[in-house]
Amino acid sequence: MSHPWAASYPPECRWDAPIAEGTLPGFLDDCAARFGDRPAIEYRGHVLSYAQLKAMSDRVAAGFWAQGVGRGDCVALHLPNTPWHPVCLFAALRTGARVVHLSALDARRELAFKLRDAGATLLVTTGAATHAARLRDEGAVPRVMLAPDARWGGTDEPGFDALPEADPPATWPALAPGDLALLQYTGGTTGTPKGAMLTHGNLTAAIGIYKAWRDRTSLPEGEGRVLVVLPLSHIFALTAVLLRQMSEGSLMHLRPRFDAAQAVADIARLRINTFSGVPTMWIGMLNLPGVAPADLASLRQCSSGGAPMPFDVQQKLEALVGTRIGGGWGMTETCPAGTRIPPDAPRRAGLIGLPLPRVELRIVDRDDPRRALPPGHVGEIAVCGPNVFRGYWNRDSENATAFADGWFLTGDMGWMDEAGFFTLVDRRKNMILSGGFNVYPAQVEQAIYEHPAVAECIVIGVADAYRGQSAKAFCALKPGATPFTLDELRAFLADRLGKHELPAALELREALPRSAAGKLLASALRDETQGVG
Repeated sequence: MSHPWAASYPPECRWDAPIAEGTLPGFLDDCAARFGDRPAIEYRGHVLSYAQLKAMSDRVAAGFWAQGVGRGDCVALHLPNTPWHPVCLFAALRTGARVVHLSALDARRELAFKLRDAGATLLVTTGAATHAARLRDEGAVPRVMLAPDARWGGTDEPGFDALPEADPPATWPALAPGDLALLQYTGGTTGTPKGAMLTHGNLTAAIGIYKAWRDRTSLPEGEGRVLVVLPLSHIFALTAVLLRQMSEGSLMHLRPRFDAAQAVADIARLRINTFSGVPTMWIGMLNLPGVAPADLASLRQCSSGGAPMPFDVQQKLEALVGTRIGGGWGMTETCPAGTRIPPDAPRRAGLIGLPLPRVELRIVDRDDPRRALPPGHVGEIAVCGPNVFRGYWNRDSENATAFADGWFLTGDMGWMDEAGFFTLVDRRKNMILSGGFNVYPAQVEQAIYEHPAVAECIVIGVADAYRGQSAKAFCALKPGATPFTLDELRAFLADRLGKHELPAALELREALPRSAAGKLLASALRDETQGVG
């Protein structure tokens, strides 16, 4: 296969750079050996060096192992951005167990589904341990352990086993790059949550891929001062930020949540030079009253991911920051390395850039995915590379249709130009991309149908200046039912959906559009909303 993008690469790197695959505990060992006493993580004023991070993780790993955690087990991490996240991630993997991430945005029943589907044997949480006791008592997971927030100056909920620690053994269980490391839940190409199986080799290859990309904004090793506000439970923050920056010996300032004013203050005070966010974060800083170029003058490496950045917003941001906001495309299934927009790339709406080193992309016929299309033709984006997952957990039938000749079919539509630059023209059918998170109308509709007053509903994505898109619910009520407000609907859905899935708009109608066969027509509402027809 030809690789037209190779000729468009920045002079600082090449597409065919060698990419090594290993294990994540081996990666941590290498970082500790290379960077030793250099500061790795700052959190609430506490600083851990690379050597201390490894030592702390090894003690927790030894504690896990002494209590029987090992190969075949699944450790669920329900942790915010604290040092406990990398400590417990590497510790669980060191024993040979696999890890599943849980999101703070998930409602309790979503957490219970993921725990059961993944076969979690242990849940590690921290702080107030939201939902943990009920999840344990309901049998979603047999055991809960508390990673003490008090270690970093916080408070803890009593009644849980303490995170164990022990002296590391002389030898650890043997691991291989092909071993399963992480179940990262995603909707994939449909709305049903499923765990993308990411191996040690996939994840370490993704680290190498990111590290191999260099351009004129790249910093020398050891000079990165990184503000980390993206949730580490998200694949973008885990791989493209935490693990990638560890490979560079950077100092990472962890923050448990994003606050625009605090982020700008941190950037100015700490002389942050590297920041990655989703568009909603960048927009929040852009709209902050009084923010000035001087506040962000230290930034050298800026990137946006998780959702498309509105073109006009990006231009305003770049004028404020004084440098191009880098971006690209990726998926949970690619860890999420996919493409990168180089500093000198052409400017056009929907541009996602060039394939990253050793990542191959092609445009295929949607009806015949084994047929590649020539430059300029719109089709489905297919991807292959050492970072591409090995399939969905316990979803054999879906795995059979997710790949064609070894290429993963992404469901995203786009085209490639003669120079190898890819442009995204449409997202997966029906999916709403809100603030960097996938929202699937079918799931939202199912939850709304539980409302006793609702006869029918349709959920679509509508333009949202802050989130890119948000969900709007159209509902027809049962005869004699009392109408409800958006706030009342959101309150009803609060324990049924994640915060990112809650509708941002509501319209009650006497009847919803239908096809001649009686099927509810979301497309008619989308066309109406967009002024089509």
